[in-house]
Amino acid sequence: MTIEENKSLLRYNTFGMDVSSRFFLEINSSSDIQNFLLDKKLNDLPFLVLGGGSNVLFTKNFDGIVLKSNIKGIEVVKEDPDHYYLKAGAGEVWHQLVLYCIKNNIGGLENLSLIPGTVGAAPIQNIGAYGVEQKDVFHELEAIAIAENKKVTFSNQECAFGYRDSIFKNKSKSKYIISSVTFRLFKKAQFNTSYGAINQEMEKMEVKEISIEAISQAVCNIRRSKLPDPEKIGNAGSFFKNPVVVNEKFELLKKEFPSIVAYRNSDKDMKLAAGWLVEQSGWKGRSFGKYGVHKDQALVLVNYGGAKGNEIFDLSEKIILSVKEKFGVVLEREVVIA
Repeated sequence: MTIEENKSLLRYNTFGMDVSSRFFLEINSSSDIQNFLLDKKLNDLPFLVLGGGSNVLFTKNFDGIVLKSNIKGIEVVKEDPDHYYLKAGAGEVWHQLVLYCIKNNIGGLENLSLIPGTVGAAPIQNIGAYGVEQKDVFHELEAIAIAENKKVTFSNQECAFGYRDSIFKNKSKSKYIISSVTFRLFKKAQFNTSYGAINQEMEKMEVKEISIEAISQAVCNIRRSKLPDPEKIGNAGSFFKNPVVVNEKFELLKKEFPSIVAYRNSDKDMKLAAGWLVEQSGWKGRSFGKYGVHKDQALVLVNYGGAKGNEIFDLSEKIILSVKEKFGVVLEREVVIA
């Protein structure tokens, strides 16, 4: 293992924050994780596992060790009459996994096209888009338990997936380092075009026959039209989660704000569109010199170049406060603050 000191993290986070880590280690295998855990001098330091750096806002230098997940590999480990079980290393780029599936006519991930980040982050966040969440096709993951330094396996149920949530964000936060994820995917595609924009985009594309490739391309087109490219403008995608409110609260909001945008979450509650709440609170397109809120998508906070992480964090605090004052709803950050 090669430990680097005072490593710049500028190219390792999509917000483009010019910060550094006291120590930096690339993880290329499960053995690298276990060897790291055996080194007591390093193990006593605070650490952060970094995938694609697309869901983190650094507000200062990291006074610990950053573990850069770089575990690669994609393979079908088993199959049944209807499914392939596809195992991918935690360091694989998520969209490259989606493209692998499309090339090999394996269905299930096409609606999750172009989501930034790595495979290892997908179950932590329970990433989702356009009517699909990764829990819908998740089979199991392998991880290293930090306290015992041993390999463990988590089933779908054991991960306790929720909306942008899992056991790894609360009860088991910082207790495991994920090394691989296995997905249960379809031999015969199960098309999900329930999200209206997909059908509209495929009409624009003049798609004659629906396919996983067509759905993926439609999703990519939609995402590119709505979200800024982090290589051009620093950002981490959607900064806030869509808040969930009980039906009674929603009915009160609807009376006061008839045009409120919401989606059914369950029989008991509704999911509000956080972007709509932020926009109606007057933040969309507002610029504060080096940072601001994107002009086309109110959910996206951006670094135009040279902004500090704490400036963007303070902006998010102001947005949360104004939405709470206007709607009585508290937004929760989707982005990890480090």
